[in-house]
Parts: sequence; C-alpha cells; structure tokens
Amino acid sequence: MKTAIVIGATGYVGSRLVELLLRDSRFEKVIVLVRRSSGITNAKLEEHVVDFDQPDTWKKLMTGDVLYSAMGTTLKAAGGKDAQYKIDYTYQYQVAKAAAAHNVPVYVLVSAAGADPASKIFYSRMKGELERDVKKLPFDTIHIIRPGMLGSGRKEVRGGEQIGIGVMKVISMIPGLGGLKPIDGKEVAQAMINATFRQLQGVHSYTMGGVFKLAKMV
Repeated sequence: MKTAIVIGATGYVGSRLVELLLRDSRFEKVIVLVRRSSGITNAKLEEHVVDFDQPDTWKKLMTGDVLYSAMGTTLKAAGGKDAQYKIDYTYQYQVAKAAAAHNVPVYVLVSAAGADPASKIFYSRMKGELERDVKKLPFDTIHIIRPGMLGSGRKEVRGGEQIGIGVMKVISMIPGLGGLKPIDGKEVAQAMINATFRQLQGVHSYTMGGVFKLAKMV
C-alpha cells in the first residue's frame, strides 16, 4: 500500500492521474498539492492548497513512496515566458528537490517529446532543462514520460491544435508510425502509474510510442 504525492492534480493529465490513483487498491493515500481546490472528496485524498512560491510552507508534506509531477501550463495561460518557466520548471524542480531530500524513492515526471536543454525552441528547452536537473537528484528511480501531442478533451484546445490532432491521426495510420497518434490524458496517467511498479532503479525515459506501450502494461 503506497502513498502517492501529486502536483498538477487539476490539469489535463494530473486530474486523470488522481482519478486512477483513488481507484487503485495499491495506494492507500493520495496527497495532492494544488494552487486551487480540485473539488474532489475521497477518503484516500489528502488535499493541500499551497503557495508554491513559499516552499517552507509545504516542504514538510513531501513524505510518501512516489512523487508524480504533471504540472504545466501554456504560454497564453501563463501570460509570458517567465511565468510559464516558473510553473513548468521552477515549481516542479523545487518540489522534486524537496521530495528527494525527504527520501521519496520514486519520481515520475510528465515531460514532452523533443525535450532538449540545448533546443532553440523555448518550450522544448524548458522541458529539457527540467529533465537534466531532476536527473541529478538522489531518487532511487526516475521515470520520465514524454508523450507526443495530447488528444482532445482539454479545456483549452486552440484551433491550430485541433488541426494538428487531426493531421497526426492521419499520419499515425501509416504503417510504422502508430506511435505518433495523439494520446489521451488517461493513457498518460496510466503509463505513469505502470512505471511506478516496474521494479527498476536509475533513470528511464519513455517517448511517444513507448508511452502507449507503457500504458498497456499489466
């Protein structure tokens, strides 16, 4: 019976992750740190509304068996690159660092396909920098989930993304390119949980097609 810690619990992937964890008998407690209440009531759920700019107020909550990090925002929603970097990098890194300091053994991060700290693309570089830096933290096991384009169902899906989802669905029908199809948030969440029980140590990454395979593991 494990205790899970989740950040990003109100997002597209994170909300589905919490739903699955609450139904999973292998977890006895689900601790979520949120900036606004999820509105969920469950005997297994321990929700804390926190200010991530004040680490000293929430560091003590980092006690459990696995930290799931699904936090993220869009450039538009954040209002600028600096604000997005704070949410997608700074907050996630600070939480991961605190969890490692409290001897949480397993860390599972939702990153992005194409993450690269040397990328000229801001989003890919930001995700790559986070991956690079959390890999240096003393977790026993780190799983990095790099899904491709997320499928429809999010609250904020722009017209261009809808077109992209349609295009990728068509491309994924070409033999050998099935891993390029858009992935649903629930599949990403299931992949995160499945990674937890792989009995591995060290750093492990799963990209696009690998995420689909991980989600189907029993």
